[in-house]
Formats: sequence, structure tokens, C-alpha cells
Amino acid sequence: MQVAVVTFDGFNELDSFIASALINRCRGDGLEAFVTTPTPVVTSMNGVEVTGQRPMEFVTEADVVLIGSGVRTREVVADDRLVSTLGLDPSRQLIGAQCSGALVLARLGLLGDMPVCTDRKSRPFVEACGVTVLDVPFHAEGDIATAGGCLASQYLATWVITRTLGEDTARGVLDYVAPVGENRETVERALRAVHMGETALR
Repeated sequence: MQVAVVTFDGFNELDSFIASALINRCRGDGLEAFVTTPTPVVTSMNGVEVTGQRPMEFVTEADVVLIGSGVRTREVVADDRLVSTLGLDPSRQLIGAQCSGALVLARLGLLGDMPVCTDRKSRPFVEACGVTVLDVPFHAEGDIATAGGCLASQYLATWVITRTLGEDTARGVLDYVAPVGENRETVERALRAVHMGETALR
């Protein structure tokens, strides 16, 4: 199973790298993430240059697509050519968005009346699209999920791992990366956020 972590110019390093790093701890179980970019090299909001591992066309074949956020997301959604490369299909893909990535889901018409999570700076722009924003870090309905706040990217990764490989695998990954002495609370917090985000509006 392959995961496209969509990463645009001006990206937030925490969003792309945390999700990729956690998911790639599952390579041995057949789940692998790739930083997917519209150009060979993209530059983060803090000036870090990253070479993409896959071109944007990869999103159409990936089993999971996670759309990261950044300071240029509004430029992304205004670029018809770039948006046209994001041929996502929730009937066969798990799709997630981090913070301002919710703007991309709205632009693609994937949300319907689904509420989302996003960060405080992106919230007014997401609401201007007619989308309801929740005051929680994670929310999922069916095969679409959103996370709000940079460190909530761990919840998006937890959702992906749980949905594809099961909760036990997610527990193992979270336990490994947790701060020493905080293993149990780290694991339980992430899983609780995901479970609550999936059941909140049922």
C-alpha cells in the first residue's frame, strides 16, 4: 500500500515529515509513504529545500493521499492547472488533509456537508468556502479525514495506520516514537483522538 504525502511549495515541515515518518515505520508491513510534489524540488515555509520522492501524478495511483498544509495553500487552490492534477477518488482511496489542506478538499468538491478540522489561521478561509470548522484536532467521515494543528499530523498518520494495518500496528508505532516515560499516555491520546473523531457525529 502506498501513501502520497502531497507537499507544495511553502509547506509546513511538521505536517509532511511527521506523517511520513510515522507511516514509514510500517514499511515492513507493506505500508509506505512518499513525499509527493508538483515540482522536483519544493521549499518549506522556513526555507528547507526538499526533493520530492514522487511526482504529482502519483496521487492517482496511491492507496492513501494526505494533503499537507503550508503558507501558499490559497495560491494552490487558485491554480486550476495544479488542482487538475489532483485526481482523487474517495471510492478507492483514503484521503486526509492537514490544516490548510482542507482548502484543497473543498476546492476539489470532496467535502459535501462534512465539517473539517483546520488551524486557526486557515479557519476563516475554510469557512469562507462554506465549510463548517470543528474545534477538535481530528475528524473523519468514511474515507475522508482532516486534522487541525501541526502536531495533529500524528493523528492523521494514526488514522491511516489503523485503517490499513489495524490498531495494534498503530499502537506499536506510537509507542516507539513517544517521549520516554510518556508512552502509554501518548498512545492512548492519539487513539482516543482518532476514535472520537470518527464517532463524534454518528
